[in-house]
Amino acid sequence: MMITDTEIKQRGIKALIADLGNVQAKRFISLIIREPFDYTKWQRGLWPDESVEALSKKAMEAIQMEIGEPSA
Repeated sequence: MMITDTEIKQRGIKALIADLGNVQAKRFISLIIREPFDYTKWQRGLWPDESVEALSKKAMEAIQMEIGEPSA
């Protein structure tokens, strides 16, 4: 299911606040806005030992769990 950009932002803020609390969530957002940020470069460092295929499989499994479909 595709969600709107607004809903993504709202859910993201809620997740940040739930995990970090109000003050730290605002600080995190401030850091992201203030510093130059290369999403592609950052993402490459997240899972350096995982193949694209393994990451894709994990992503598909997570999506299937979220929507309640059994995995193949």
